[in-house]
Amino acid sequence: MTERISLGQLYPNAVSPASTRRTPVQQPVTKSGNPTFQKLLQEQLVRFSHHAEVRLKERGIQLKPEQLDKLSTAIDKVAAKGAKDALMILGGNALIVNVPNRTVVTALDGNAMNEHVFTQIDSAIIIS
Repeated sequence: MTERISLGQLYPNAVSPASTRRTPVQQPVTKSGNPTFQKLLQEQLVRFSHHAEVRLKERGIQLKPEQLDKLSTAIDKVAAKGAKDALMILGGNALIVNVPNRTVVTALDGNAMNEHVFTQIDSAIIIS
């Protein structure tokens, strides 16, 4: 019963976490040095997290293709400014977007935005 307990270590002599991490997969590049279609497609798409999809359904928010285009353009603009997490107001709805991943994290309609405090964002943009 004199065994020592170390904080942050669950099992003594276990494999270090650094050796269990996955190495990033290199994206294929064509012979001409241009990125592949898959890479370009990933950079242009707007993704929705599961949480955001549930919120969109719950609140009856439907985004039209032209709104998705505006959202994608807005993500490009805030990314150019160095934003990480942005509040985007689009057609009376609020979307919180993780900019580096181009992923909508959550969505609120006009009713849910009343007296709502937005935290952990570093930028905001109103999309007209």
